[in-house]
Amino acid sequence: MNLEALLHDRLAPALEAVAGHPVDPAVRASPHADFQSGAPLALARELGRPPREIAAEVAAKAGLAGIADVAVSGPGFLNLTLTDELITGALNRAGERLGVAPVTRPERIVVDYSGPNVAKEMHVGHLRSTIIGDALARTYEWLGHDVVRVNHLGDWGTPFGMLIEHLLDAETSDGSHSIGDLTAFYQSARAKFDGDDDFRTRARLRVVALQSGDPLSRELWRTLVGQSERYFLDVYQRLGVTLGPDDFAGESTYQDDLAGVVDDLIEQGLLTESDGALCVFPAGFTGRDGAPLPLIVRKADGGFGYAATDLAAVRHRVGTIGADRMLYVVGTPQRIHFQMVFAVARQAGWLPDTVHAEHIGFGSILGADGKMLKSRAGDSIKLAGLLDEAVSRASAPALGIGAIKYADLSGDRRGDYVFDWDRMLAITGNTGPYLQMAYARVCSIFRKTAEGPGVVMIGEPAERDLALALLGFEPVVRSAAALAEPHRLAGYLHGLAAAFSAFYERCPVLKADDQVRASRLGLADLTARTLHTGMFLLGIEALDQI
Repeated sequence: MNLEALLHDRLAPALEAVAGHPVDPAVRASPHADFQSGAPLALARELGRPPREIAAEVAAKAGLAGIADVAVSGPGFLNLTLTDELITGALNRAGERLGVAPVTRPERIVVDYSGPNVAKEMHVGHLRSTIIGDALARTYEWLGHDVVRVNHLGDWGTPFGMLIEHLLDAETSDGSHSIGDLTAFYQSARAKFDGDDDFRTRARLRVVALQSGDPLSRELWRTLVGQSERYFLDVYQRLGVTLGPDDFAGESTYQDDLAGVVDDLIEQGLLTESDGALCVFPAGFTGRDGAPLPLIVRKADGGFGYAATDLAAVRHRVGTIGADRMLYVVGTPQRIHFQMVFAVARQAGWLPDTVHAEHIGFGSILGADGKMLKSRAGDSIKLAGLLDEAVSRASAPALGIGAIKYADLSGDRRGDYVFDWDRMLAITGNTGPYLQMAYARVCSIFRKTAEGPGVVMIGEPAERDLALALLGFEPVVRSAAALAEPHRLAGYLHGLAAAFSAFYERCPVLKADDQVRASRLGLADLTARTLHTGMFLLGIEALDQI
C-alpha cells in the first residue's frame, strides 16, 4: 500500500476546496508523526489567512476517518498519524505479492545491458552495466512488464580480421581451432598485427573477406563468438545474472540493415557529407568550439561505426520487437552519443513519441586512490578473478557475490564509488552481508517453532515501526522501477532490516503469549518474504542459514 499516495488523495480535495484550485498536499514522512503536510503554509500568503486557520479547515474537510488522526502543528503543519487498524488491515491483506499488484498496463521493455566484446575477457568495467541492468530487468518483470533482455556484444568490425587470421595461424595439426585464454589470444594477435607487416596485410584482407560473407572467415568468426559466449554465460551464472544464450544480439545482428539505414536517411534528406563521411547534425548538439556536432553514420572509408549500428538497433527494437520503453545501461561517458542517436531516430520516424528511450548512465568503480580501479600491474581487473577473490574472502560464496552486487547497487548509479573489500564484506552497516544475515535471522525463528504466522496486531512501538517499514515496500519498488534507480530499493531493504533488528531486540517472539506470539510471527514472516523478494529483485541470493 502506498501510504503517501493514500494521504495525498484524501487531502487534495480538501485543499482544493479551501484554496479554490488544485494544491499539491506535499505529504512527506516526518519525525513528528507518521507523515506531514506543509501545504497550508504555502497557501497562507495567497489566501491572506493565518496558516494554522487554513490547516484546521483542511483537517476538518479531509476524509481521513479510519485512515489517520490529523493534528495542526507548529505554524501550520498537518501532522498525520495512521490508525493501527489501517496498518494492520493492509498487512493482513498483503498476500503473496506483499501488497504489490502487477501493473495494469504492461509494457514491452527492452533492457540493453552488459555488452562485452568477443574474444576479450570481461573485466571490472563490465560489472556495473551487468549488475544494474539485471536488477532493473528483474524488477520490471516482477511488476508484470514484458521484459526483453538484450546483450549487445561487440562482435563485428576491423579487429576481427586480425583475430581470425591469428586463429588460422594457430590451427592445430588436426585442423581444429582453440582460443584458450581469451585475453592472451587477443594480446598475441594485437602484438602480431602491430609488429608483422605481412600479418597486418592478411588481417586487413580478412576483414574484407569476412564482411563479404566468405564461408571460411564466417566459420572462424563463429568459432570466436561461440567460445566467447560460453565464457560470458559462465561469468553470468557465477554472478547470478539472468542473461542467457537467447539474449545475445551483437553488432553483427544489424549488419544487413546498415545500408538500409543510410538509404532511408538519404531519402529523408537527413544525411550531410562531411570530409567524405555521411553525418547527421541533430539540432541542439554542439562541440566545445560551438560548432554543430555530427553523428557519423558512415565513415569516409565506407565503413559503419557504432552510430549506424545503434540506429539500426533502435529501428529493429521498435519496429520488430515492438518496444514501448528502451533502456540502455551504459556508462555515463556515452550519454551524448545516445542522446544524439535517439534524436536522429526520432527525426527519421523510427522512434515515435509514444516510445520512451533512455540512457541509464552510471559512474565508475574507483580504487582506494580515487582513480579507476586497476590491478597492481596497472591492468584492468578480470571480472572472473574479482569473483574468485570475493568467494575466497567470504564465509560462503553467496555472501561474497552478494557483497559485490550490493555495494554497486546501494549507491545512486550516477555516482562513482570506491571498491573496498573490508567495507562491502562487513556484516554490520549498509552491506549485502548485513541484509543476508538479517534474512537468516528471521528464518532461524521459524526453525525453532512449528507454529505459522498469525494475524498481525500492533501493541509495542517497535511493532508499529516494523509494520510501517513493511508497508513502504510497494511505493519503493514502483519508484525504483519508474526512475531506474535500484539504490532506492537497496536503501529500503537496509532500513527494513534495521527495523526488524530493533523489533527483535525489544519484542520477544517465541516467548510471548499465544495471540501476541502469532502476531509477531506474522510480522517476522512478512519481513522474511519482503527481504527475500527485495534481494531477488537486486539479484542477491537470500540464505536461510549462514
